[in-house]
Amino acid sequence: MSASGGGKAIIAALLANLGIAVAKFIGFLISGSSAMLAESVHSLADTGNQGLLLLGGRQSRKRADAEHPFGYGRERYVYAFVVSIILFSVGGVFSIYEGVHKLQDPGHELEAPLVPIVILLVAIGLESFSLRTAIREANHVRGKQGWVSFIRHSKAPELPVVLLEDCAALIGLVLALGGVGLTVVTGNSAWDAIGTLGIGVLLILVAVILGIETKSLLVGEGANAEDAEKIRAAIAGHPDVEALIHIKTLYLGPDELMVAAKVAFGKTKKLSDVAGSIDSVETAIRTAVPAARVIYLEPDVYVKPGAAHPATDAIVIRSVD
Repeated sequence: MSASGGGKAIIAALLANLGIAVAKFIGFLISGSSAMLAESVHSLADTGNQGLLLLGGRQSRKRADAEHPFGYGRERYVYAFVVSIILFSVGGVFSIYEGVHKLQDPGHELEAPLVPIVILLVAIGLESFSLRTAIREANHVRGKQGWVSFIRHSKAPELPVVLLEDCAALIGLVLALGGVGLTVVTGNSAWDAIGTLGIGVLLILVAVILGIETKSLLVGEGANAEDAEKIRAAIAGHPDVEALIHIKTLYLGPDELMVAAKVAFGKTKKLSDVAGSIDSVETAIRTAVPAARVIYLEPDVYVKPGAAHPATDAIVIRSVD
């Protein structure tokens, strides 16, 4: 997985969540806290999610074939979308169900309340470490973008997913700690159930945000405004190009951008000269935006608006993988 995929952040989150899930479940068995059970399922779901992100990164590196001529880069988007579904169903819906069930049937008081409190405090420390790792990884690739903009516009889904999961995990731990603490202080187990409901609502909110963002990537997004302008400048500013007639871009994967453009060359240029010019323009595009790995350029002649369009002598379409 590339640096933009945040491999270190994913592995750190996976290891942290696996250990936390086991500790929380033990805490639930000892105390009977529904908030601890909800947090156990949350951490277990997060562990599975990180495994799916790693699997998606591995699948995306498969070579292109006849069935998938543009490669498997979008596998990372698919697995990120699956993560949002798991977070919604396994994490959020289960937590709300457990919270409602506990409110309807409070059951017995918490046993050994110190155990879940200690486990939650340790979990907060571990999740903080995981979030710190994700932030450091994200800082390498987000540039001058704000955090909201980075999460909304990042073409690599893994880091936004891990960042949102870790933030949700920390807030969920605070909610669980508050629910358990208030239950111990007041003797009313409804606080534990309320904490569980809060965790469920939080997870569903995060899942919806992730689902919306990854859906946009799955449908297909073009280059951001900055990269699009660089590509236009590289084409229009090339000495062999008379005009850039139109252009379209599409991300085939987080690290692979397709560029398709109709470019006007001189009317008197020979086909062999046009082919050489296209090679040169492609090089200029890749220099400006390295992610532009698949390029299709269609030569044409420039016609002023309103003028009749002459027949083009030849159409050359070139692609460099």
